[in-house]
Amino acid sequence: MDQKNAALLFVIRFLVCLIFVSSVVQAQLRPAFYLGSCFGAESIVRETVQNAVESNPETAAGLIRMHFHDCFVNGCDGSVLIDSTTGNQAEKDSFVNNPSLHGFEVIDAAKQALETKCPGIVSCADILAFAARDSVAALGGPRWPIRSGRRDGLVSRSSDVLSNIPAPTFNLQQLTQNFNNKGLSQEDMITLSGAHTIGVSHCSSFTNRLYNFNSTTQQDPLLDNDFANKLKAQCPNGNPNPNTVVEMDSLTPFLFDNSYYSDVRFGRGLFTSDEALITDPNTKQQVQANSAFTQFPWRFKFPLAMIRMSEIGVLTGQQGEIRKNCHVINS
Repeated sequence: MDQKNAALLFVIRFLVCLIFVSSVVQAQLRPAFYLGSCFGAESIVRETVQNAVESNPETAAGLIRMHFHDCFVNGCDGSVLIDSTTGNQAEKDSFVNNPSLHGFEVIDAAKQALETKCPGIVSCADILAFAARDSVAALGGPRWPIRSGRRDGLVSRSSDVLSNIPAPTFNLQQLTQNFNNKGLSQEDMITLSGAHTIGVSHCSSFTNRLYNFNSTTQQDPLLDNDFANKLKAQCPNGNPNPNTVVEMDSLTPFLFDNSYYSDVRFGRGLFTSDEALITDPNTKQQVQANSAFTQFPWRFKFPLAMIRMSEIGVLTGQQGEIRKNCHVINS
């Protein structure tokens, strides 16, 4: 090969590599993704969430949980927002999600405002990630920067939900494996469990610990007895009201703090999966550290774990679409 052809081949290879690298960079999430295309997008979501949480603080827990349920089923692609159709039952209508998921109207309000300002630009998946972050901050928790640029998914199946969402009856091994399947560590799992410091649960998610724990024990021995008696009064055996809900943190239910870990340490965790965190010396030590009065290190670790969770299986670049209506795939 002569020198001229060699130089030409080098240039061609360089341009091919440059195009490849550019496409990879374009496909990645990045901070301030909407700075040029929809300035103030994050502020619009933040204001919408703040107004909703001020009106009803329980909205915050709903939005955080919705983001979690979205990310753990086929990645953070906004598919949990899609409505069912005649031929398909969507994620939101799985018995795992319906009727427990709530806050869809907040996402709708933010999306409508963003479509008015800059139509077809901001994805529903990004709105959901922003809204979860802003919900934490609205109740006194930390804020963190979000790398955005998620695209919206085209598939939402209720049949995908049960096998991906960790159950409240999971033990430590099951929880750890479930999170590992999503690329998250056991420490991430323990850290993110702290979100149970806000929100409520229906009796059906924990009454197994009160009345029928196993073949030899009616009540879970890890439960504090006074706490168990309180739960039994709220959720009587045999005929609990299906509409009854119990606060997951009875002391500061509308403050995003680390009191959850103190509850777990002293047998006041609501779910089997909560108390599972103290069944191993290593995880018990982490729970104890996270319960520190200063809230450090949990308050520092929680944003990092949320960032990792919010980037599970994202669609970027030309993948998926930017939904015009978060409930419906574009026609």
